[in-house]
Amino acid sequence: MPRFKQLSAQTWLDRLDQSAWALPMLFGLSMAETLIMPIPIETILIPWMLSHPHRRWTIATVALAGNITAAALGYWLGVLAWEQWGDMLLGLAGNGETFEDFADQVREKGFTAILAVGVTPTPLQIAMLAAGVVGYPFLLFLLAVTLSRSLRYFGLALLVHFAGDAALRLWHRYSLQIGLLLLVLAAAWLWLAFS
Repeated sequence: MPRFKQLSAQTWLDRLDQSAWALPMLFGLSMAETLIMPIPIETILIPWMLSHPHRRWTIATVALAGNITAAALGYWLGVLAWEQWGDMLLGLAGNGETFEDFADQVREKGFTAILAVGVTPTPLQIAMLAAGVVGYPFLLFLLAVTLSRSLRYFGLALLVHFAGDAALRLWHRYSLQIGLLLLVLAAAWLWLAFS
């Protein structure tokens, strides 16, 4: 039975990698993660990079491109739509107190505050909306997001490069358990965030 679980996860990853829609889908998922989805894209990137290490740099680049595109869109939503749809946008970004705290950080620390959010698992939605609302310079915002998310995605690709075989063995052995754990964590986060 464990062999079957291993094959099914690997078969799914092989089919994903061979699909003509894989990279456009990754771009879209990366945008969705940045704009609205609370589930980190790493849940897809890690096993995909481990199973197909020859594509790790392409995978990281496409994820980064989707992330930057969505961050730019989120910034401009903060600039152009905050007055009219601020309450709805705030629902996507978290609560008002968290937003105001981060907006103050952007005013005071600017680049480093945005850089820190981009590296950590903190949702980028708050940073992009706050940067737009407070009028933080767009190009500096994009630079901070690009640097931080490059560290995240290309750092992940480097990790796969150096720990690939050992990590792949762990993935094959525990892929079902890891997937279930990530699903439970995502469900718990959603329940806490929206209850």
